[in-house]
Amino acid sequence: MTLHTLTPELRATFRILYWDIFWIGILVGTTLSFQGVYATRLGASSFQLGLLSAGPAVVALLYTLPAGLWVEGRPLIRVAFLSALWMRLGYLLLFSLPWFLGSRTQIWGLILLTLVVTIPATLLNISFNAMFAEIVPAAWRGEVVAKRTAVMAVSTTLCTLLSGQILDRVKAFPLNYQIVFLIGGIGAMVSTYTVGKLFSANELAPIRQGWRSILWRSFSLRGIVELVTSPRPEGKALVRLDVLRGSFGGFLLAFVIFYAFQFLPNPLYPLIYVRELGLPDSAISLGTALFNAMMMIASLTFVSRLSRRIGHRWMLISSTILSSSYTLLMALARDATLFWVASLTGGVIWAVMNVGIVNRLMDRVPDDDRPAHMALYNLAVNQGVLVGSLLGPAVGDWLGLRPALWVTTVLQILAGLLFWWLG
Repeated sequence: MTLHTLTPELRATFRILYWDIFWIGILVGTTLSFQGVYATRLGASSFQLGLLSAGPAVVALLYTLPAGLWVEGRPLIRVAFLSALWMRLGYLLLFSLPWFLGSRTQIWGLILLTLVVTIPATLLNISFNAMFAEIVPAAWRGEVVAKRTAVMAVSTTLCTLLSGQILDRVKAFPLNYQIVFLIGGIGAMVSTYTVGKLFSANELAPIRQGWRSILWRSFSLRGIVELVTSPRPEGKALVRLDVLRGSFGGFLLAFVIFYAFQFLPNPLYPLIYVRELGLPDSAISLGTALFNAMMMIASLTFVSRLSRRIGHRWMLISSTILSSSYTLLMALARDATLFWVASLTGGVIWAVMNVGIVNRLMDRVPDDDRPAHMALYNLAVNQGVLVGSLLGPAVGDWLGLRPALWVTTVLQILAGLLFWWLG
């Protein structure tokens, strides 16, 4: 399909995908942007902050392979809708934690809730990526991914600024964070409703008519057990080692290493923001807003053209190397100034990197075997997240926060160079 064959059906599908990511941006700009900061203000250690990333990665590693196999041959839109529904309900419930748990216990409650929502999130990641490749023609993927990045940046930026104002103006703690988390949960649920619009009228009718039965099956322990233990099609192994043969195995290895070094400093950033730099929530929200605003501007102005000019492979290589600049600037920061500079430059780099990763991945995945390849990619991502999230606190305690960031900068550059060899 070429760019001039945009049909009304495709246009409607793209609109739904843009609205979906708009509402996800609300979740990102509220709950996900301040979850780590909230845990830090509750007194979380670097180890507990690491668990916020590492714990879900463990669950995803256990669940990815059976989930990927289960997705094969099933309607991807339906799977994406139901898994999104279950996952995002967890974010809606997050705001109620202070009503039931004390400050110290809340940290563990936050970690546990994050673990629980990882089960459907894993299924959603596999099914949505495969669904995206199925419903968006290859010729349009670069543009659609860039526009989704821009739309998400708009909603994330606005909600991050709004969250900063709420957190500063509502003096009662943790009520101010509860308000922010409630807004994020509502955005997540509306996004789920939007994904449901991808059903045709005939497909959506059973969902509307039997919603109670569907919800019960989706949320019940029995439904989870059926998902993991459902019989495998004849000839289908749980671990598709054939997918790892050849160049795709090396490609996945590069992603494991890349994500490990990207996530290594993540548990350290909230400690830098709050304890080293002493930033108020409004300053943190401004930095996040600048990051997302620059992501939006880059996505709208030149990322699509850059994709066509230099290709997805070189977008991936250059952006993953340059992503180390954020870690470098945070190692040098002594106040909010370099944090804001890192946010400005990081937004541009991540806009390029998002398009580069998604489209290069789509280039390397066969059209007739997407779920198995996406499952192993998701497995690779979570292996990297797990290793990085567990190493981060250990390296930070061993070397100190700033020296750990210097070391991580070098490792991130080397990880980006791996894509030149394996990507």
